[in-house]
Order: sequence, then C-alpha cells, then structure tokens
Amino acid sequence: MQRYRTAFFVLLGFTILMAGALMFLWLNPEALRARMPSAVLNRASSKAASSPVADMPSTQPPPSGASGTEPNLVPVTLTPQRMQSIGVKTGLVEYKVVHDEIRTTGDVEVDETRLSEVQVRFAGWIQKVFVDATFQRVRKGQPLLTIYSPELVATEDEYLLAKQNREFLAQSTVPGVASGASNLLSSATERLKQWMIPDREIEELEQTGKVKRELEIDSPASGLITERVALPNMYVQPGTKLYSVADLSTVWVYAQVSQNDLGRVKVGDSAEITVDSYLGRTFPGRISFIWPQLDQTTRTAKVRLEIPNPELKLSLGMFVNVKLAVPLGRQLAIPMSGVFQSGTRQIAFLDRGSGYFEPREIEIGARADDDVVVTKGLKAGERIVTSANFLMDSESQLQAAMGSFAPPPPGAGAASAMNAPQGQVTIEYSSNPATPRKGSNTFRVKLTGADGGAITGAQVTVTFFMAAMPAMSMAAMRNVATLGEKGGGIYEGPGQVQTGGNWQVTVLATKNGQTLAQKQLSVTAEGGMQ
Repeated sequence: MQRYRTAFFVLLGFTILMAGALMFLWLNPEALRARMPSAVLNRASSKAASSPVADMPSTQPPPSGASGTEPNLVPVTLTPQRMQSIGVKTGLVEYKVVHDEIRTTGDVEVDETRLSEVQVRFAGWIQKVFVDATFQRVRKGQPLLTIYSPELVATEDEYLLAKQNREFLAQSTVPGVASGASNLLSSATERLKQWMIPDREIEELEQTGKVKRELEIDSPASGLITERVALPNMYVQPGTKLYSVADLSTVWVYAQVSQNDLGRVKVGDSAEITVDSYLGRTFPGRISFIWPQLDQTTRTAKVRLEIPNPELKLSLGMFVNVKLAVPLGRQLAIPMSGVFQSGTRQIAFLDRGSGYFEPREIEIGARADDDVVVTKGLKAGERIVTSANFLMDSESQLQAAMGSFAPPPPGAGAASAMNAPQGQVTIEYSSNPATPRKGSNTFRVKLTGADGGAITGAQVTVTFFMAAMPAMSMAAMRNVATLGEKGGGIYEGPGQVQTGGNWQVTVLATKNGQTLAQKQLSVTAEGGMQ
C-alpha cells in the first residue's frame, strides 16, 4: 500500500512539472526558438518563403470593380430600331422644387387646450341636474345644475346686509363709519366672485334684495360633455369635478413616425388626414409637437397634429390615415425610374446621343413622389434613360465581358472588316495603316446597296471603344471619327486611337435620321498600352 501511495505522488509531481514546463514555453515562445537547432528554423523559413500564401499580403484590398459582387459596366451603342423595340425612354436631369411625404396612421384625441372642467369652490348639495348624459352638446353659459350651499346663502345675507348698512350710514359724520360700510360690501362681493358666482346672479341679488336658496352652475365653454359625475342630491366638496367639457372644433391626431423619418419633419410642417368614413375628403392640419422620447418596442415617436374640425366630422378615438408633407426645396432630381439598383450601387445610363449610352455610378438622396434627389454623379442638363434600364444593364455587362476576352492576333481587324452585310446595305471597313496604330489613323468605309450601287449622302461614324481595366487603373476609352463623303459610296476621314490593344469598333451609317446599317467588329491596334 505504501508503494502505491509513493508511486502516485511521484507521478503527480512529474505531471505538475510537465504542465509547468509547457505553460512556460507557451508564454515564452522565444525560449523555445532559442533551443531549437538552426537547421530546423532555416528549413521552416525556406518552406514559408516558397509558399504562395506567404507572398500574398494579408490585408490586400480587391481591385476596384473586381470584387466579384459588382460586375463591370461599359457604354452601349444601340440602333434606333433596337431602342424602339426595347422601349428606351429618356428624361432630363434638372433642378426643381421637390417635396417628399411620409405616410402613417394615427388616432383622434381631444385638444387638451380646449378641455374644461366644471367644479365648485364651496360645499353643498346638488338639487337639479339639467345635463344628465355624457356626450351631450352644451354651449357656453348654459345651466348645467343647481346647488344648495348654506355657506353661500350666509354670504348672500352678508352681502345684502352690507348693502343696507352702506346706504344707511352713507350720510354719517362719524369718521370711518361710511367707509367701513363700503368695505364690508366690497368684501362680500369679492367673496362671491372668488367662488365663481356668475355676474348675473350677483346682479339679480342686488336688484331683488332676496337670497336665492339654489344657485345655477353654468358651462364654462361650448362643446361635448365627455365626463359626468354630477347626480341629484349628491354632496360635493370644494374642488370636486362635476363635468368635463371638450371643444371639438379643433382636435389632435397622434401619429407614429419612424425613427428614420424623424429628421425630416419639424413643427409647423403641413399635414393632412383621410378617413375611410369620408372617402375622397381630406382634413388639413399642421404638426404642433414632436415627442422627445421613442417607443422602445416599435422605434417610433409620437407626432401631434392639429386638425380643424368645425363640422365635428372627426370623432374621438377615430383611426385615420396620415400624410406628412416634407418640403425638400430646390434640388437636382431625376425620375425614380432612371435609377438602376445594381447590388450596392446606383447606376444611371447617360444618353450621349446617336444611340450611345454611358453607365455612371451615382448617389441618391430622399425620394420625392416619382422623383429622387441626386447628390452625386450627375449635373443639370444631362439626359438619362428612364425605362428599359434592366436591358441596358444586361447589354452593358455583356459587352464588358466581351471586352475582357484575350485580344485577337495582329491583323484580325483587317480580316474581320468584310463581315456579312446588315439589312440591305453592305459596309466595307478598312484603315490606313491596315492595322491601326496608336495615334492618328485614316478610316475608310464603302457603302453598297443590295443592287450593288453606291450609297451616297449618308452620315458615317466610326467609334472605337475599350472597356475599363480596373486592375491596370485604366478607365473606359471612346473615340468617334466622323467620315466625309469622297464619292462613289466611299467615306473617309481621320481619327485618333489612344492606345494599342483590343478595341471594339462600331461603324454606323445613317441617312435622313434613319439607320442604314451598323457593323461591329474587333480590332487590335499596335503601339503598346498607355
């Protein structure tokens, strides 16, 4: 038994020592490196150096436009017939006064500034109740109930007595007697007024000289009785609320506005509401207050609207539709249909004329009805495509993909110049030199009709286009050469080629605004890349 115990403690001590050594090496890797043979370290270093992963920076950003999630886009050239077939329409980029709107819902509530309560400032017993139903309409000054108060009756007696003493002692020659009687009368009158006794009751008391056992309590405002507590024979204390009177000629509407829209509304902005009960009718109003606290559950804030309600069409608790006007001022705006959402980018296709459309990345702001505010990428006076954007994007991606293929061997441009004719007109393209080069070149086009005759009086352009190459920090390039007529269906003119490499060439022949023929070919220019 003793031997087993000794072996156990020896093994335990060895385990603790090993754990301590491993912990030391884990916390001090340099100590381990110092004890390793140099050959092992050199072998590991050479292996890491030969690894392709080691040559790659750990934080190298992807090149612009080559992230894989956003495809490259290049300009597109379309014939008038093609534009008509896919329904291309354009719109103008211009400054205009725009406004946005926020649609939400709300509930009709009473205007708290037009809410009155009926109370008494003395104790007594209610005798008669004239207004005995909730939501009964009353007018200002209308009797609501009568009340008997011994304290009030005693004060009226004091008033009459003070009035008699003032008249009796008015001719007294004793100093202070006449003024003292007048002060007693003023004190009794002031007490009645402090109790909110109507002036007509005081005048009647003074004219008749008789104390009224019951006093009428009038409505302080016109409106609806929203709360009633008064009952016959009920004893009331000073401050007891007997009625609540709400003036509904103006009501409040509490609308819920999302946290994202709070920065776009302010006090004083116009608003309007609609109710399903009154189809086709709107009730205008304005924002009078914005709650400084949000609902933690819905992330919305209350916005209070003041809505005139002279016909009392809007009832308390009614559910309404709310539209808040958000004026944006004079902004650069385009139709919303002119923005193509391409992943994380917004793209607009600029109309450069002659069927040439250029994609451009833009930034947009708030939406205003059918328009949207442009914050970056466009300027006033430009025209953009407002329909068929999806097809334009597809065509642009297709041409970008074609432009990314390896360029054909030298001389391919001359070999492909004799493509099959389009329509009834044949286009024969050539250049001088035969293989275009970087710099100035001469382009030559011959137009031949279906009968073999020369086509004269046409307008001919030759467009050279090279897609952008983000990996080489090169933007897209485009050059247009307009050829002059030389006779016999031959058109010739100079043109520039910015750089050597693979170009997409479009030859377009038009006459009287109509396209005669269009030819697209791939040409390799000499001279090296810029």
